[in-house]
Amino acid sequence: MRSHFAHTFALTVATKHLALAIQVMAPRTKVEKRWAEGGEKYTKDEFIEYYGQKKGQKKWDAAGEAAAPAKKAYGGKKAEKETKAEPKAKAKAKAKAKAKAKESGPRKTFKVCVCGGAGGIGQPLSLLMAQDPNVGELCVFDLNIAAVPPAGVAADLSHIEKKAAVKGYVIDVNDKAIDKLEECLTGCNLVLVPAGLPRKPGQTRDDLFKVNAGIAKGIVDACAKFCPEAILGLIVNPVNSIVPAMAELYKKKGLNPANIVGVTTLDCVRANKFVGEVTGKNPNFIRVPCIGGHAGVTILPLFSQDKAGASIDAEKIPDLDKKVQDAGTVVVEAKGGKGSATLSMAYAGARLGSSVLAGLAGRRRVECAYVASDITDLPYFTSKVVFGEKGVTKVLPLGDLSEHESKRLEEVKEQLKGEIETGLAYAKENDLS
Repeated sequence: MRSHFAHTFALTVATKHLALAIQVMAPRTKVEKRWAEGGEKYTKDEFIEYYGQKKGQKKWDAAGEAAAPAKKAYGGKKAEKETKAEPKAKAKAKAKAKAKAKESGPRKTFKVCVCGGAGGIGQPLSLLMAQDPNVGELCVFDLNIAAVPPAGVAADLSHIEKKAAVKGYVIDVNDKAIDKLEECLTGCNLVLVPAGLPRKPGQTRDDLFKVNAGIAKGIVDACAKFCPEAILGLIVNPVNSIVPAMAELYKKKGLNPANIVGVTTLDCVRANKFVGEVTGKNPNFIRVPCIGGHAGVTILPLFSQDKAGASIDAEKIPDLDKKVQDAGTVVVEAKGGKGSATLSMAYAGARLGSSVLAGLAGRRRVECAYVASDITDLPYFTSKVVFGEKGVTKVLPLGDLSEHESKRLEEVKEQLKGEIETGLAYAKENDLS
């Protein structure tokens, strides 16, 4: 009997030790939420792939420590004291957190306007911005010749389960925005402008510029009067000439030209996607900067500055570079000439818009954008830009370039110079109200 009991006791102890050993040996899956990626969870390998070995491991370890449950204390009076002190510490921390929350108050939200909000880019862009947690008020503006009345777009968007209040505004095609959009634009923090006409077959960039510069000027003129501190994200072709023209007009008016931002994010989005397809990596973790301008040869993806991009064979880079440059034409051809890149452009515009708003809210963001710049010998250039509480807070240097990228940079600058001069000439001959 005693022998049987001893055998059973020994077996029980051994089983517990085995279970403990298995628990210790079993791999633990640690995850961390990344707000910028929509709150999804990622594995340790994905952390390291995104941040790099050293930084990724450090962030992973920090996340693991934060998520680990507090250890129970054992061992006499000391443990008893720690156990008693724990509820007091928790209560103190809770009170501190409540006080901090009370001081900070409700989350600050911003007013956003989408000019051209009833168009092919404008509608999906409005939808995406209405879902941004930083947007408290969304204005959808368009002309009375739009295929869909902006009031209809606003009514549609007002039914989605997000907090943003949405309102539509319309003016006659012959009216001036500055005479009609006081209510719409007053108090705006961000104005996104997917406006203007698309380039027609046989039409030169100069011809397109003459038409769209007038459209852009009308909106910029109204913004200068009703929301002069707002960031203006221009999606008006040709961006390489329109942005310098509008920024110089702002400067002549005594306003901040850095508030005029050319939305070139789609080039980065495409480069990330294409690198992902070549390498088999998740595009969410790929960040290829695109510098220069926003058309044809002026688009220069810096594949060497992304870990996945840098892993691609050097002989494949020129073709991949060209693929990014020609991506817009591919979409136009795929749509049979009945449209251009509207959905992907809306996605890219919303990404930039969200970064601007996050910056205004005090959460620094970095995106590539076409802005007034002194990092090259050209007055306007696309590069990484820091968005903060005042909008554009810093234009970052280009960084190290590969041999291919250094050669292409000269080609970019040569082409871009002439397109910038077109915009500067327009600004010399015109003024805002």
